[in-house]
Order: sequence, then C-alpha cells, then structure tokens
Amino acid sequence: MSLALDGAGLEDAAPVDKAHPYHPDPPAPPPDAVPEIGARVDPARHPGPEESKALLKAMLLSRRVERRIVELYRQGQISGGCYTGIGNEATSVGSAFAMVDGDVLVPTQRDMGSHLVRGHTALDVMQQYLKRGTSQTGGKDGGLHLGKEGSDIVGMVSHLGHMMPVAVGVAMAERLKGNHAAVLTTIGDGATSLGDFHEALNFAAVQKAAVVFLIVNNQYAYSTPITSQYACARLADRAVGYGMPGFQVDGTDVVEVLDATRIAFERGRRGEGPTLLECLTMRMRGHSEHDDFKYVPQALLQRWGEWDPLVRFETWATRTGRLSVDIIKELHREVDHEVEAAIEAASRDPDPDPATATDGVFRYWDPAWTVPDGVDAEVAGE
Repeated sequence: MSLALDGAGLEDAAPVDKAHPYHPDPPAPPPDAVPEIGARVDPARHPGPEESKALLKAMLLSRRVERRIVELYRQGQISGGCYTGIGNEATSVGSAFAMVDGDVLVPTQRDMGSHLVRGHTALDVMQQYLKRGTSQTGGKDGGLHLGKEGSDIVGMVSHLGHMMPVAVGVAMAERLKGNHAAVLTTIGDGATSLGDFHEALNFAAVQKAAVVFLIVNNQYAYSTPITSQYACARLADRAVGYGMPGFQVDGTDVVEVLDATRIAFERGRRGEGPTLLECLTMRMRGHSEHDDFKYVPQALLQRWGEWDPLVRFETWATRTGRLSVDIIKELHREVDHEVEAAIEAASRDPDPDPATATDGVFRYWDPAWTVPDGVDAEVAGE
C-alpha cells in the first residue's frame, strides 16, 4: 500500500506560476537515497517480531481508515471538514506506541494512528465521522474531535496550538496526584508560530513538566511552505531557548520515532522535564479534502512518495526476518475487513435524537460553587 497520489486531483497538480508576484520557494526534497529503517537506532532497541507486527497493523489501519474516510467524504456521506494524516503514519503510530498505561495523549486532527494505538477503534472513528447518535460526541461533531473516558485521550479543540497549554496542565495535574505519567501532544509546523506553542514550552520547562512536544513537520501549513514559515534551520533548535532538549527525527521511520519518543518519556518520568521532538514527514494530501493541493510541486510529492513509511517498514521487516510476506498479506486482509465492518456497523446506527441537541452543551451551574454564602446578589435580583 503506497502513497499513490490518487484522488483530489493530485495527478493533475500544475507547476507553480513563477510569474506570480509572490512565489515562495518550495521546501527542499528529502535525499535521493532512502536510508534503512532504524539506521540511527541501536539495533538492540529495534522492535522484535511481535512489536513489529503490531506497529505495521496500526499503520495499515490508520491509512485504510483515512482512505475510506476520504472516499465517504467524496460520496457525500461525510460532511464538514475532512483532515487526514496520510504519510504521517510512522509519526502518529510510533510516538503513541512509546506510551505506557497511565500516560495521556493530547492529540490534534491528524493523529489517527495515535488514536487507534491508544484505545479508539475503527468503529469509534466511523461513528464520529458519520455523526451517528452512538458517537462519542452524540453526532454533534465530526473528525477527530473526540476523547475517550478511561483511555487517557483528551478530546481536542479545533483551534490549532490550543492543546499545547492543555497538555502542560494535564502533566502538572498528574504530578499533583502523585502519578508518574507522561503526556504526549502534537502540533503541526504552521501552528508553532502561535503564541500558545511558545507559552506552553516555556511554562513546561520552568515547571519540569513531563511533556513530549512533538512537531509534525508536514512541509506545508495549508499552502504556506516551511521556507516562508520560519528562519531557523530546524524547528527542534527552538528547544534550547526554553531550556529543554530538542531533536529532529525521520518522521517516516517508525522505529526511529518510537525510540526517540521512548527516550523522551523516560526523561520526563525521571523528573527531568519536557522534550521537543521534530518529525520530518510530508502530508500527502491537501490541508483538507476541499484543498486541491496544486500549490505543491509534483516532483516534491513524488520524492516524498519514495519515503512511504508503510512500504519502508514492510521492506525492512521482511528483509530482517521479523515478518513474512504471508503475515503482511494477512494483516492487509484483517485491516480491510475491520474497516469495512466498522463502516457497515456505523451506517446502521441511528441519527442523533433532536431532543438531545442541547445535551452536553450547557452545564448546570450552582451559585454555591462560586459564591461563598450560596447567594448571588445578581441572580437573587438584589
């Protein structure tokens, strides 16, 4: 299963008009030579057969779910926004795989793999996207704006960057409760220009909060290339200004992402504070499915297609004897069946009941919670 540029008119992506008065330079392509998976990781820390199988299945499931979501969106069965992280599977899956029980995920909209690793199922996702009454938001929202009680997944808000301070607050709350939990939160390259990002990093560093801040460097923030987004050589270099370590890793190498995130989590649990990780990858579809993506040079997409995280991992797993070709084929079949069964089940679920339209929107407020004597003069009409 490769990063074929299907749908969304990507095959017809036109070259950028050089005559346009504003023409930002596109990002530099990745190297021609695609390295071996895990080349920069101590072989002793490479995943074994069982973990490799689980990693591959999670990446396959993430991509299959998102590809089917795109198809359903184009068929008119899904409404609203349709944001995917196709091409980012190694980053979302590898980072979430580094978490242990009690750790908290504070995700954003392209973290499908993280959701699936940490407790959400394909059925949960399809119920949410199809806005069924059985979804975790009761059909009031779509996309990945969902958390799951008991799973340590914090539901996100749409505003990019706003979950970063939330992640710091969660980490501090866990510490106050006496837990040795670490928190993982992600952000795209574009949203690192927002104040929330800088404020969260600074506060986390001062408080030595156990947070792993993971930047998914997608090369483009909507249509803005990273060449017009920041002037530093690497986004990871910003870490030193806040007094924390920062590392840039290959976001298409699930072994490297997994290893780097585990090291960062261990550091946080030891009380040594936060870590900033920058994962270099490429979002292989538009900002959303309404975006034709024609501002991205076709040659750049083709080059990143050669770094497909699934193909790279399958090649490595078979070459090293961790997984056989037959096992990989069976995983593909399992994933396809699981996703189709989830769509079928979600499609049979009822629409939201109109009578529940205000449920979960307004919360009952008792003056005794905030007024010391239990009497609010304004409410009492005094």
